[in-house]
Amino acid sequence: MKKVVLAYSGGLDTSVILKWLKVSLGYDVVAFCADLGQDEDLKAVRAKALKVGAVKVCIEDLREVFVRDYIFPMLRANAVYEGGYLLGTSIARPLIARRQIEIAKQEGTDAVAHGATGKGNDQVRFELTYLALNPSVKIIAPWREWTLRSRRELIEYARRHGIPVTATKAKPYSTDRNLFHVSYEGGILENPWEEAPEEIFQMTVAPGKAPAKPAYVEIEYEQGNPVAVNGKPLSPASLLTRLNALGGAHGIGRVDLVENRYVGMKSRGVYETPGGTILQAAHRAVESLTLDREVLHLRDSLIPRYAEMVYYGFWHTPEREMLQALMDEAQRDVTGTARVKLYKGACTVVGRRSPRSLYRLDMATFEEDEVYQQKDAEGFIRLNALRLAIRKQLARKRSAGTLNAER
Repeated sequence: MKKVVLAYSGGLDTSVILKWLKVSLGYDVVAFCADLGQDEDLKAVRAKALKVGAVKVCIEDLREVFVRDYIFPMLRANAVYEGGYLLGTSIARPLIARRQIEIAKQEGTDAVAHGATGKGNDQVRFELTYLALNPSVKIIAPWREWTLRSRRELIEYARRHGIPVTATKAKPYSTDRNLFHVSYEGGILENPWEEAPEEIFQMTVAPGKAPAKPAYVEIEYEQGNPVAVNGKPLSPASLLTRLNALGGAHGIGRVDLVENRYVGMKSRGVYETPGGTILQAAHRAVESLTLDREVLHLRDSLIPRYAEMVYYGFWHTPEREMLQALMDEAQRDVTGTARVKLYKGACTVVGRRSPRSLYRLDMATFEEDEVYQQKDAEGFIRLNALRLAIRKQLARKRSAGTLNAER
């Protein structure tokens, strides 16, 4: 029998794929499920995979690795795609794909499979990683091969083969959850005019129903990485878990957007990223004290490119690694504490401090000081205005008709 390692979640798509690989292609299927903090009963996932037909199930707790080696580097770069998406699904795929390749090697096969559709970004993210790590790998992408064309057809296939599924024709949402976020697509959400139903949300309460009293949280950073919450040191995964609970209780981190997929089409996605939203704001606050102006501006100019690399799936590439080195170099002095206020969906920075702060009260004060000579600003302004003055003088000569005469 041929053997393939399938990225398995226990959901509709991958459960149908597992059965299809076995029945239609004749593969022995090793189901790999990465515990990335999706808050699921993984024992039930294992049992389901075996019931559907897997010959082996590998479930690995990768939460600390996920946060430390994937989420935190991305947060050090302040990556946001198209101004709103914090890349929760995008950043998980390279880790899952990497472990698939490693498990395939252990199992003595070069075949891997995933459940991404032929219309989405995930197929690119998975397969770029596969090929970067094993150029000779055999990739099976059922959505590009089988005759099933919709999730409604998958539901019918599952029923015919006795596969239990939670998706229904009435609620055919596609969701992806990990320790960083939850994403929702499909169903009524495919109409960008329709508001997302309240019942889909899993990590956050509705902002209007959040507590009437705000919560304050202090986050400590060392060289760009969060290390403690309210004075308590925490591991990367524990820290993010704590902030998810705090942010979720106050309705923090909901985003509804239409984004541009790498394959060329637009798609509507709804996301919850409570802890990530808090960390993004807190990190920016500490940076505002500790980063040199030109370093900050140069780094910010590169954020859209870095975010594209993550979104498109180019994590295991020399260009991302090079840019990561630059981002991390900028973080050497990003050490300090940010105080954030959480209130009914709003995440507001209300304080920041750092032992490496570049902020000088004796210079910035509006009161009397002896370290800044305000008169020096006159020459600074005139030098900056010199090119503007020359441009205006030239325009006046043109309007007066004297420009050609001078030549």
